[in-house]
Amino acid sequence: MGKKNLPIGYDNFREVIEGGFYYVDKTLFIKTLLDRKGKANLFTRPRRFGKSLNLSMLRYFFEDTGNEETNKRNRNLFSGLKIMEEGEAYLSGMTGYPVISLTLKSAKQPDFHLAAVSIKRQIANEYRRHEEIAAKLGSRKERFMKIMLEQGDEGDYIDSLAFLSQCLEAVYKKRCIILIDEYDVPLENAWFGGFYGEMSSLIRSLFESALKTNECLEFAVITGCLRISRESIFTGLNSLEISSVLDVDYGEYFGFLQMEVDEMLEYYGLGAKGELIREWYDGYCFGKSEIYNPWSVAKYVKELSSNEDGLPAPFWANTSSNSIVRTLVEQADSTEKEEIEDLIAGKGIEKPIHEDITYEDIFRSEDNLWNFLFFTGYLRLDSKRLEGDTRYITMKIPNTEVRYIYKNTIREWFGIKVRQKDLSVLYQAIEQSDTDRMSRELSLNLQETISFYDYAESFYHGFLAGLLKNMKNYRILSNRELGDGRPDLILRTPSVRGRAIIIEIKVVDKLPDLEAGCEIALHQIKDKQYEAALKAEGYETIMKYGISFYKKECLVKAGI
Repeated sequence: MGKKNLPIGYDNFREVIEGGFYYVDKTLFIKTLLDRKGKANLFTRPRRFGKSLNLSMLRYFFEDTGNEETNKRNRNLFSGLKIMEEGEAYLSGMTGYPVISLTLKSAKQPDFHLAAVSIKRQIANEYRRHEEIAAKLGSRKERFMKIMLEQGDEGDYIDSLAFLSQCLEAVYKKRCIILIDEYDVPLENAWFGGFYGEMSSLIRSLFESALKTNECLEFAVITGCLRISRESIFTGLNSLEISSVLDVDYGEYFGFLQMEVDEMLEYYGLGAKGELIREWYDGYCFGKSEIYNPWSVAKYVKELSSNEDGLPAPFWANTSSNSIVRTLVEQADSTEKEEIEDLIAGKGIEKPIHEDITYEDIFRSEDNLWNFLFFTGYLRLDSKRLEGDTRYITMKIPNTEVRYIYKNTIREWFGIKVRQKDLSVLYQAIEQSDTDRMSRELSLNLQETISFYDYAESFYHGFLAGLLKNMKNYRILSNRELGDGRPDLILRTPSVRGRAIIIEIKVVDKLPDLEAGCEIALHQIKDKQYEAALKAEGYETIMKYGISFYKKECLVKAGI
């Protein structure tokens, strides 16, 4: 009772502060930004790591709205926050600049026309936000109004951000700050939608005119998930300051630090959940800062606030696009499958790192795909080294939440693959007691799988159950009580006049032990009286198999 609510889904700074929500103070981002004095600043971080809220914070701090009452209201938003303790050098520009604030989130549309309309509409909305300046624009007013009313032609929009900054500078007599959020959303969407060339041309036109030679620009801040090469979007923009997850200067401003998570848990009386939250949502490394996923931490803390027995869940997995992970799994060759298995087992993989890539490049090489997964939050930095002029980093899966994404993607992929695969040869071999063919078919299928249980028995159990669940005329039972124990798998026809098949699984530590593993499995079937229990139910035809596994090798033996 009496605790502040967490701002789940809020990315408007004013709404968070005036709404009395719990706010993790990131206002020193302003100080670092002013200290660095970058003309155009690009920040790339994974989705849901606070980029939009930070841009909104910048807008309310810097924007001169033209109305002193509104400016005072905006200044009051920062009362008691860290930036207010930094002195006049940092506060002198507060509510002192005209600001253009644009988000491209909504440009996720099925074709170029709709995506372009969405971007134009966002630009028109920003013009409407500054509608009060129209009367002071003289000859510029006609074009301003055409864009604001969404009646402009294509030429009106390609440099519309630069034109708006000129209009604002003319009225306010001060250069303009430009804030662009999620700049790469339309590019990613366009790549998967098949219209990347058209969209990249539109985005390039907007950016070149606004950021490259714009004398009305004070500075710009751009956010996105992926750094797109200068040649693709930021053509000729030599002044671009880029901060990715590898850079040190801004590492602590996107996502939650350990101290911030500790303070939040103490505030809500949830200190006992700290280790569980660390296991699930920590593990990112931005520059030199250890970072938690802020979206998932806030979601889980909110859940615990109303239900102290609430279990952690993959909240980020439900909001982020996992299509690239799916592509990796679907296209993986044997080497990549082993690398995925190593990652899920907690090991690292080393890859050359390069940040200047385009969406067109992602699938052109294995390294590009790994790079994309790293910069979008599906992998984290563990260590790095330089060899000649090539940087190498060792990547790991950051936490349990992201590991879940890989595991779930693999499960879905395996299920689809099994449904598409002709397994009739395996099914015939089982019914005909052809153990050589069973061993061969199971081993071939194992080579195509991705294990995420480090080859424990539970992996092989799930693997077999997945292969056999579509075996016609059989019902599959898993770990059900029978006789004096629980056989791994039972296949049986609905009618007792048909057939029952008992399968017991063993995992061995060495390849030469496969045969001994089969014998142990068959002895268990006999000792636990599984066959006798099925006979008591009325089955007369009963087949028994001991199946032994070593990594991706398999041996099957039949019982008498």
